[in-house]
Amino acid sequence: MSKSLPIFKSWVPEWLIKLSILLLLLSSVLLFALSTADGAAAAGYYGMEPADVQFSLLLFYAAVASFAGVERRFFERIITKDYLLICIVLEILIAYCCYHTREIWLVFTFRFLQGIVNCGITSICLTLLFGRLKSEHSREVGYTIFYGMILCVSPVTALFAAPLVENFEYNVLYKAIIFCFLPTAALLFSILNRVHLIRKKPLYQLDWASFLLFVVMLILIAYVLIYGQQKDWLEDLSIVYSILAILSLAVLSVLRQKALKRPTVDLSVFKYRNFSVGIVFLVILYLIRGAFTLTSTYFITVLGMDSLHANELMIFNILGIIAGSYIAIRFLILQKMLRVLWVAGFALLAMFFTLMCFLFATEADASTFILPLFLQGLGAGMVMSPIVMFIVSAVPVQMGQSAASVGVLVRFSAFSLSLALMNYFQLYFRGNHNNDMRSGLTVLDLGLSERLTGYQNALSSHGMLKDEAAKVAVGLLNKAVQKQAFLQYCVNYYEIIAALCLLTIVLIALQPVISRTMINVKGKRPAAAGF
Repeated sequence: MSKSLPIFKSWVPEWLIKLSILLLLLSSVLLFALSTADGAAAAGYYGMEPADVQFSLLLFYAAVASFAGVERRFFERIITKDYLLICIVLEILIAYCCYHTREIWLVFTFRFLQGIVNCGITSICLTLLFGRLKSEHSREVGYTIFYGMILCVSPVTALFAAPLVENFEYNVLYKAIIFCFLPTAALLFSILNRVHLIRKKPLYQLDWASFLLFVVMLILIAYVLIYGQQKDWLEDLSIVYSILAILSLAVLSVLRQKALKRPTVDLSVFKYRNFSVGIVFLVILYLIRGAFTLTSTYFITVLGMDSLHANELMIFNILGIIAGSYIAIRFLILQKMLRVLWVAGFALLAMFFTLMCFLFATEADASTFILPLFLQGLGAGMVMSPIVMFIVSAVPVQMGQSAASVGVLVRFSAFSLSLALMNYFQLYFRGNHNNDMRSGLTVLDLGLSERLTGYQNALSSHGMLKDEAAKVAVGLLNKAVQKQAFLQYCVNYYEIIAALCLLTIVLIALQPVISRTMINVKGKRPAAAGF
């Protein structure tokens, strides 16, 4: 770092420095979930399948996760202000290309490139932010703020996207994200001095081989977990070859890291018991967190809310996350029993999923869901950042980058697995319930006749011809059956997740080492791929 110049211009107040960093960090976080902010609108605009929309999200995630190890070397070599300018210009150009394309393969390519560049922007913001945190417990606060933002990424992005998608075509989102990046990046750029934020190192012996092994493996994992269901898993040769390639690449990656003098990922992190314990709970948390997306789908699919009103309800979830994050940081600062915090958090999550099993219905008042949504946010906020900090605290400072890289891979895999499980159980449960309900419907069923007659009378009263009304009535009945099947799927899946929450509480109770661990994140910072 330069001795003659400070990082920021001397006239800039501290509050403006932190605000500019947080605003740019928020813009980069918004970009992560942009492709799935409104999955139906994205699929309609690009002519995609729902699985393609999910895959575009995971391509972004895979790029961030795999590039994190290599990115640090660029950060060390290039002056921070210049590096920020390069990343912002590239991000805006790629977003502009996304705005003008409708080709699916180009969307996939640009989302992958966005992930690589976004990794650099996030890395700059986190390094700047954590460099400003000097007080005794400021690092814990920094972690909590960052991972609180990560928890809010889906509802915040949906709120950002909903009014735009309602009034314009889907691609306008990429134009909007450009106008988010421009002022925030310009503000941060204008107050930075041209200095090296971290010690300058020559840009040679980059471990491109490890990056390529990781990125191909992660993309194949995403491909198998997203498309495996619709391709009948091992019945399709592309899935079989992908699984074999994943196993081969995993073995090659491990052998390469063990052979390198300075490995990108030091596998000795797994020798620390607390690290492995934390990783297990992180996987569980991401499986639980993924299930939450069904709630917003229920609001739109069953209750018939538009995207804007459905996402406005999520404000209460965001308030819960803020409250839960505050409780978590108070526990950590006061060095209270960490195990109690985790048990309380997962208990609140179990309460949410249990409550929703009783609240799922074809008709409901929106205010009914305010408390459950707040409880879900409260529980998630209480466990997210403490679990991450528990993992970080489990390894020495010099292994922090390796621990972060492993954490990124685990989060990516758990997130992908969560999507795959929901896709599988949706097909399984909805198929079963559809068959059960259809088998019980016959023309002799008085309830069925009354329902069809009711539909026909309602349509006829609006001026539709009798023959046409009879045909449309059958379609409406079929839609009602589909709606009931979806409701049953939601209930069944949430029952499984509620049971997983209870099992997690038992596992926490059996791990006294959790409360004996002192959280220490001094000298460490989150990985750029914190999602």
